[in-house]
Amino acid sequence: MTTHFISAEIDLQETPSELQKAIESELKKQGEPLRWAVTAVDTEREKVTVEAVVTVQNP
Repeated sequence: MTTHFISAEIDLQETPSELQKAIESELKKQGEPLRWAVTAVDTEREKVTVEAVVTVQNP
């Protein structure tokens, strides 16, 4: 198992719970999230930047 630091841009959602689901869904594409944080919000582009640490199983 290895850990990776990733950064992702996610579309801003209507509600905080929808945003959390969108973030978790996007992060699971990269591995199993250990922790994540919203580090920036761009209201003009309607995007949030998320930084996370994920684990990936080695083959």
